[in-house]
Amino acid sequence: MKVQKLWTKNFLSVSLSSFFLFLTFYYLLVTLPIYSLHDLDGKPSQAGLIVTIFLLAAIIIRPFAGKWIENHGKRIVLIASLSIFALGSFLYYFTSTMNGLFLLRFFHGIGFGMATTVAGAIVADIIPESRRGEGMGYYAMSMNLAMVIGPFLGLTAMEQWGNATMFGISILTSLAALITGLFITLPKIMKIRSKVIPSIENRGLKGLFEASAIRIALVGGIFALVYSSILSFVSVYAKEIGLAEAASYFFVVYAVVMLMSRPFTGKWFDKYGPNFIIYPAILCFAAGMVLLSMSETSFTFLLSAALIGLGWGTLFPSFQTIALQSAAPKKRGLATATFLSIFDMGIGIGSFIVGVITTKVAFSTLYFYSSFFILGFLAVYYFLHGRNVYPAEKENETLLKANG
Repeated sequence: MKVQKLWTKNFLSVSLSSFFLFLTFYYLLVTLPIYSLHDLDGKPSQAGLIVTIFLLAAIIIRPFAGKWIENHGKRIVLIASLSIFALGSFLYYFTSTMNGLFLLRFFHGIGFGMATTVAGAIVADIIPESRRGEGMGYYAMSMNLAMVIGPFLGLTAMEQWGNATMFGISILTSLAALITGLFITLPKIMKIRSKVIPSIENRGLKGLFEASAIRIALVGGIFALVYSSILSFVSVYAKEIGLAEAASYFFVVYAVVMLMSRPFTGKWFDKYGPNFIIYPAILCFAAGMVLLSMSETSFTFLLSAALIGLGWGTLFPSFQTIALQSAAPKKRGLATATFLSIFDMGIGIGSFIVGVITTKVAFSTLYFYSSFFILGFLAVYYFLHGRNVYPAEKENETLLKANG
């Protein structure tokens, strides 16, 4: 049997476009809170809103983006969304107040929400059915790499080159997302498929969410509440404790540990089932938060990054894999959208809550008590998913039957 080709021009283009899109997202995610506090005289609660407003716009626009894809086709919506996103990156140069920044973040989030929706739809179409899991894994890796490189690049730019260069880089990365997106050419069959009127079962709320993915998505969203405190504020915290230089290496250490552990954790997931790695990963995540709260030297600060990278770096792809496995093959794209939408809600809500809390308590206190919340989330995972997990062989058998 002939092996279907995965690494096509379209697959490389959509993966690269998504990489640059998420690179810009994570780049601004860690730099804008510092910029708002130090240059716009914003408050910590307002710094949290910078993330919340962006993700709220992305979540709101996704259902509309789906309708536009049906009416106008995937490529048109992709180019339009990436153009909006690039324009938003350029406008940061002209934003000098917190209210102006909030409006721009909402506009920028619209472009991001549209682009992530249509890119997911495109990649689900162009990956050969026989290599679906492999292809989605490589596509997800482009976003994982962006999550690592973006914060490091952003913090380095802010520390070494100043705000003008910092915003200039975000323009270049968003333009790279647009340019690589222009190389995507969809076959006629896809264009026709993208304009088909949705069936009755896909209309309304039922058509926006995949029910089988909701429970594990809720677990991921709850953990994201805590992880948002890392994404949005670890750089601010590092400045407070005199470790600003170490802050840019936090996500490098995080990435190295995550990438080194991924082959092992992935194999153990397949061999022993999700519970075998998820419970230890939760404990590791909690331990990393405790160590972060006690950090006084670069060594302990970066060691906490390693533990968090091993813990959260294992949890996130595991939850996403469960969401995909729980859905029928034809519903996996919707399952991914369901998982990411609820996860984004967790990040957005968490960023706002953390911003409010830090007006009352120190970051070190927040990170310390966050570890207890993580341990409490063990029970949440158990009741929503973990107690229903069978040994790996039986689990695979059950999923195959459920998905036909």
